[in-house]
Amino acid sequence: MTVTILLVILLSAAITYLFTPLVAKIAQKYNLVDNPKKRMHPAHTHEGIIPRAGGTAIFLGLFIPILLLFPVTKTIIGIFLGALILITVGIWDDVKDRSPYIRFLVNCLAAVIAIGTGVGIAYITNPLGGIVHLDIYKITFNFFGSHTIIVLADIFALLWIVWTTNIVGWSGGVDGQLPGFVAISAFVIGLLSLRFIQNDPNQLHVTYLSFATAGAFLGFLPWNFYPQKIMPGYSGKTLAGFMLAILSILSYSKLGTSLLVLVVPMTDAAFLFVRRILSGRSPVWATSGHLHHHLLSLGWSKRKIAVFYWIISAAAGLAALLLNSRHKLYAGILILAGVAAFILWINFFRKLPTRKDIEDF
Repeated sequence: MTVTILLVILLSAAITYLFTPLVAKIAQKYNLVDNPKKRMHPAHTHEGIIPRAGGTAIFLGLFIPILLLFPVTKTIIGIFLGALILITVGIWDDVKDRSPYIRFLVNCLAAVIAIGTGVGIAYITNPLGGIVHLDIYKITFNFFGSHTIIVLADIFALLWIVWTTNIVGWSGGVDGQLPGFVAISAFVIGLLSLRFIQNDPNQLHVTYLSFATAGAFLGFLPWNFYPQKIMPGYSGKTLAGFMLAILSILSYSKLGTSLLVLVVPMTDAAFLFVRRILSGRSPVWATSGHLHHHLLSLGWSKRKIAVFYWIISAAAGLAALLLNSRHKLYAGILILAGVAAFILWINFFRKLPTRKDIEDF
């Protein structure tokens, strides 16, 4: 099994790595590029013209090994179709920015397809003891066969997938930031899923899918690390969040582990989400108030910010591997409190230099 896992990681990484330069050339040819002078965006942190659509190479690296080497199940097909929709709309968005509301509805569609093929949150483990069952209320109907909707399980899965699909991409603002912490998170979920293989042989497919995700984003990292040669684009960002959300459900690691591993982007997103609402703005419209923007204003380099995210994700992942549910809760609260305190400090208690201040200086 270890050899197979290594093969999946290496094959996914190699496919992504080899396809990325080709994708970059195609993106340049068809003007799928990000030019800050022509495309004004409040969240921009880069300079120069950078190809987008990097998510296409990641998608190929992720699914080619899975579809070629392992049995294709109904759930794998649902995940593949959901990811394909996200990639397609992501490329469309790379050509010309689409409305965030259209992107949000597409994210919902991808989540519904995955849920319709068996991705659901049947229960939530209470870290203080016990289990909260979400599979009590069911609706059964006939439409070319018998189908069952597990109401609460599917609603919670929809909310979790759509939320994670969106907010993971929010933490992809500097070179190498996104592929690094996504690869680490997927690798941790893959290790955790190994614990359940003896009780559930089907979990092996989830394990391979987790390591394929880790390998695909790892293969993209050399091209995206500072100075980046290509950006993941909207397609790569949504694919990252979509896969982490799906894997956290299927791997039995559930929400607790993912909340722990993704505590920095989750906290940053929650803070920004609330702040946008309280200020009367739509929570889906982009701004420059993310944590990495503040770190840049503090003088951090893009390399340092990316590595910072990797280290936090790796430390939280190690805690997820070693701690039980209750201790994971304590660790998550501790990290969340630290990140939240830092975000509050740089937003309200410290005056950061503006772009104009820096230019005047």
